[in-house]
Amino acid sequence: MTNDTLKGLYEVVKQRKENYEEGSYTCYLFDKGLDKILKKCGEECSEMIIASKNTDKGELEGEICDLIYHMMVLMVEKGVELDDIIAVLEKRRQKIGNLKKFHVVDKDS
Repeated sequence: MTNDTLKGLYEVVKQRKENYEEGSYTCYLFDKGLDKILKKCGEECSEMIIASKNTDKGELEGEICDLIYHMMVLMVEKGVELDDIIAVLEKRRQKIGNLKKFHVVDKDS
């Protein structure tokens, strides 16, 4: 999936937020509000996890796509721009190879 594909999908979601379209699932989510959008993100995340345990790669790909779509609906609802997310990911990509130091927790305390 290229950035153009993601940007295209993001723009469609954004347009649905700005211009109600009868019969649009995206418009339905925006109409129902943040709680419904969050519920769908949670459901899709759980479905992706379960699909990852199975052997059907196509099922997993579909669930990942469902999660990405619902995350984009959440992003538009909360005013998070895709370009900002891509910029953060790019910064992280450039740090590949840098081992993070993890906080050690004393389990006896």
